[in-house]
Amino acid sequence: MKTAIIIIDVQNALFEKNPKPYESDDVIDRINFVSEQARKAGAPIFFIQHEHPEFLGYGSESWNLHSKLKALDSDFKIRKTEGNCFVRTDLDAQLKSKNITDLVICGYASEFCIDSTTRSAAQSGYTVQLVSDSHTTDDKEHLSAEKIRNHHNETLSMSPQITIIKSGDIKF
Repeated sequence: MKTAIIIIDVQNALFEKNPKPYESDDVIDRINFVSEQARKAGAPIFFIQHEHPEFLGYGSESWNLHSKLKALDSDFKIRKTEGNCFVRTDLDAQLKSKNITDLVICGYASEFCIDSTTRSAAQSGYTVQLVSDSHTTDDKEHLSAEKIRNHHNETLSMSPQITIIKSGDIKF
C-alpha cells in the first residue's frame, strides 16, 4: 500500500470570491495539516488546478493556488479542464508510475470535482479516503454548502472502496 494526497482546485478565484466557500479558511488549514502529515511520511502530494478561459486562465493570479495553501516546489502540479481529475490529465499515469494504490482526497467543490474524482478513483481500483472536513463548496439556492458536503460524505461512503475520515484521524 502506497498513499498519495490529491488536493483539488484550492485556487484564488474559487476561495477568494464573495461569499467564500463554506468554512474555506478552516478547510485550507485542515488541508495543510493533512499535507504536513503526508510530507512527514514521504507520501507524494498532488495539487490539481482547474483551468477555464473566462476566469481561471493558466498562469493568472486567479488560477494560482491559494496563498494560504502550503505547497512546495517538490509537490506535483497537474492542470485540468474537466471536473474529474482523471479526465484529459496524466494523473493516473503519474500515480501508477509511483506505485500508488491509495488516495487521500480533499479540496473543492464537494458536489462536482470532489465527487467525480472520488468516484472515478474508486472505480479505477484505488482505495480512497475522502477527508470529510477538508472539502467544501458554496451555498446553492436549493441547499446549503454544509448540507451538500454532508450529503456527499454520506453517499460516497456507500462504496466499499471509499472511506470517509476526518483530517485529524488520517494516518500515512
